[in-house]
Amino acid sequence: MLARHIQYFLAVAQHQSFTRAATALHVSQPALSQQVRQLEESLGAQLFDRSGRTTRLTDAGEVYLRYAQRASQELQEGKRAIHDVGDLSRGSLRVAVTPTFTTYLVGPLVEAFHGRYPNITLNVREIAQEYMEELLLSDELDVGIAFEEVHAQDIDAYPLLVETLALVVGVKHPLAGQHAIGPEALNAESLILLSSEFATREQIDRYCRQHDIRPRVQMEANAISAVIEVVRRTTLSTLLPATIALAHDELVAIELDPLRLQRTAVLMQRKGAYQSAAARAFIEVATEVAGHLEKRPG
Repeated sequence: MLARHIQYFLAVAQHQSFTRAATALHVSQPALSQQVRQLEESLGAQLFDRSGRTTRLTDAGEVYLRYAQRASQELQEGKRAIHDVGDLSRGSLRVAVTPTFTTYLVGPLVEAFHGRYPNITLNVREIAQEYMEELLLSDELDVGIAFEEVHAQDIDAYPLLVETLALVVGVKHPLAGQHAIGPEALNAESLILLSSEFATREQIDRYCRQHDIRPRVQMEANAISAVIEVVRRTTLSTLLPATIALAHDELVAIELDPLRLQRTAVLMQRKGAYQSAAARAFIEVATEVAGHLEKRPG
């Protein structure tokens, strides 16, 4: 009964209307109103101001909202814990990754995990790290794979792999036969880079500032696939994880030596979150796959 009271309270708070909340919950408005009044009576406080055209939270309602949201989250975790199966004969997992990982990590990771645990349903999303952290905190994700610069305090991050960025060129590029170049050689390059909303671009710009590098950025794109296609077809080069080039026969990764452009990828979870058997298994497989990728020649 308590779970229902909380659910109804949160719905009215979200929709600011008993009518719209009742529609969303697929219940009658009188039944919804009765449940909310019962909650108010048990608390000895009025939670909603019903006098205006919009139903608004009272001061007491605003205070209670924070606790109700937390309770709802805990109840959902409890429900998943009850249905969690230790032998992994069934289950589900919600995973998110930042964009560069879809090009070289997601494929072998999902292949390995699905091969080992074929009855676990995976929901994999590609999203920006900041939004990923929000979803982890609101219990809408189980595991995230991003970078070590975690913004939220209530996120636990565990190192997964060290990703090395390289100058990536097409096979017809004049530097395609080089194994490594000094960072200063980037000054002579015409680049296509990911646009500024990508964490990768922020790290590239920071690296260039730190080492007084001023490459010519002639193009930008908001999709890694577009960057790869342009590099493949032109003499423009780019800076991307070296591992990406290994998956494309027409691309070559040239190491930046001795000043490498590296970053640490991490597995992220909300602090104190219930960790299902599926989540534990996924983290184990991700660690194994990441270890194999790091050992591959660049």
